[in-house]
Amino acid sequence: MPPFHDYRDGGLLVLEPAAASLFDGVRQRKRARVTAVPPCVYAAVAAAAAAAKKQKLRETPSLDALPDECLFEILRRVQGARARGASACVSRRWLALLGGIRASEIKRAEAPAVPDLNQVFVGEDEDEAALSPRPGCSERSLEGEGATDVALTAAAVANSHLKSVVIRGSHPTRGVTDSGLSAVARGSPSLRSLALWDVPQVTDAGLAEIAAGCPSLEKLDITGCPLITDKGLAAVAQGCPELKTLTIEACSGVANEGLRAIGRCCPKLQAVNIKNCAHVGDQGVSGLICSSTASLAKVCLQGLSITDASLAVIGYYGKAITNLNLARLPMVGERGFWVMANALGLQKLRCMSVTSCPGVTELALVSIAKFCPSLRQLYLRKCSQLSDGLLKDFAESAKVLENLQIEECNRVTLMGILAFLLNCSPKFKALSLVKCIGIKDICSAPAQLPVCKSLRSLTIKDCPGFTDASLAVVGMICPHLENVDLSGLAAVTDNGLLPLIKSSESGLIHVDLNGCENLTDASISALVKAHGNSLTHLSLEGCSKISDASLFAISESCCELAELDLSNCMVSDYGVAVLASAGQLKLRVLSLSGCFKVTQKSVPFLGSMPVSLEGLNLQFNFIGNHNIASLEKQLWWCDILA
Repeated sequence: MPPFHDYRDGGLLVLEPAAASLFDGVRQRKRARVTAVPPCVYAAVAAAAAAAKKQKLRETPSLDALPDECLFEILRRVQGARARGASACVSRRWLALLGGIRASEIKRAEAPAVPDLNQVFVGEDEDEAALSPRPGCSERSLEGEGATDVALTAAAVANSHLKSVVIRGSHPTRGVTDSGLSAVARGSPSLRSLALWDVPQVTDAGLAEIAAGCPSLEKLDITGCPLITDKGLAAVAQGCPELKTLTIEACSGVANEGLRAIGRCCPKLQAVNIKNCAHVGDQGVSGLICSSTASLAKVCLQGLSITDASLAVIGYYGKAITNLNLARLPMVGERGFWVMANALGLQKLRCMSVTSCPGVTELALVSIAKFCPSLRQLYLRKCSQLSDGLLKDFAESAKVLENLQIEECNRVTLMGILAFLLNCSPKFKALSLVKCIGIKDICSAPAQLPVCKSLRSLTIKDCPGFTDASLAVVGMICPHLENVDLSGLAAVTDNGLLPLIKSSESGLIHVDLNGCENLTDASISALVKAHGNSLTHLSLEGCSKISDASLFAISESCCELAELDLSNCMVSDYGVAVLASAGQLKLRVLSLSGCFKVTQKSVPFLGSMPVSLEGLNLQFNFIGNHNIASLEKQLWWCDILA
């Protein structure tokens, strides 16, 4: 037997006599050496042992010792989104390699010829079904400091079925670059929508990667990306023939050639939105419009250096255009609008919006009304040439107009509006006047007051000269109103609103009285008693004279009310109790923000609100955080803002 060979005897370790004596001698020599060695030697020995241990660990075989080519072959055989996501968390190197694997390069495992029916397992198909794209996981959004290449690459690696990627902003030092877009292009070939908002480090190279890897891209939104130029748009045009929606805003590198390439190579283009691009001119817009005659339905041009020539092209080639938005085009004059209308190409135009365009004159607007026979909605904002006479002539020519919105057009007066209503189309349904200083009370009513029975929606908002006398006239000429918005009319009192309520023959559905600080409970009580069976939305924000009396009337008369805004009103705990006890009231949204008379005493009543309640606003009152927490437990299905 060898000297140190041992064996078990009754559970004890037995050594042969020669081996035992040899062992005792070695132990005695070790003791002698220990007593003779100084402490500094121990430190040196310990350091040497630690270094040896580290060296041994470094020499331990590891996957990280493999070259990238070998590790690439291993990682492309990882099956399932969950496993790939876990692998991406190992290290930045693994994440980078996984991000460089195209979906077509992933090695699919082959099924065994004879499956083992006795083995119980979760198959790959079930795992993929659990992680496959659902409405919630086919989209990914990154914002602010969370928008980095690492996060974007991880999203692409973990889900090869991404359909939509939205990036808002970027991390200041580790933001999204071409590398992140490259990972998306390789890992998500079925991408349909990409939005890049304020991502300053992305260049044409990143956009070219998307174009090469995502041929099914249908929507591209580029906003505030200064390094993207015509070269990147040309790559998208070549690689993404399915493109349907294009938005380019505040991109200083984009000019005409990129838009012309999009027009030539994207025959399915349906919507174009070009804003605040200093180098885009007539050549780019004209080339895009000319090439997309058959499909282009929505066009928005804002803050561009285009001239009358571009509008002429739109008027002739825009045969499929249904929505046209023109804003801040200082170089477009009356001639441009006139030619656009007389070219007779805008036969399908249904909705048109014009903002801050000096070319909108009487001749231009009447031409649009005559030669755009399908025009149903017109929005005019900051058009300094718009006047009463122009409105009257436009009304006579617009045969099917249904909706007119006028904002910050200060030459329009109430007399012009009455003349418009007297001559408007029998299909006219909605009128909106916002921030029009010229809308003031008239000293004497015209000889013939119009009666617009077709009008269903009226908005008179932030027009300080509009008071009770004008509101009473509105009630007489619009007997079938359903939606009324009088926001910001601080001069209106009960004397103006009560006649409108009484003259409304149809039931009011949506009433917005924000900022009407002189209205009292008398008006609100009359409103809900007369229209409680139809009223679904009532906003009283800032009506500081409204108290619990109005809530008592609401609880008794309203059976269809779904949204009630009482922000900054004088309602109290008693009014809340009355609302909570109303059996027929099925509120979905209730706002009590800024109601300082609503205290913790209202918590039991709010807790008994019906299950129909989806949103509750309790900001800026005296309920207290502890009571809010208790209320959240009681109304667990409701979103509470506090």
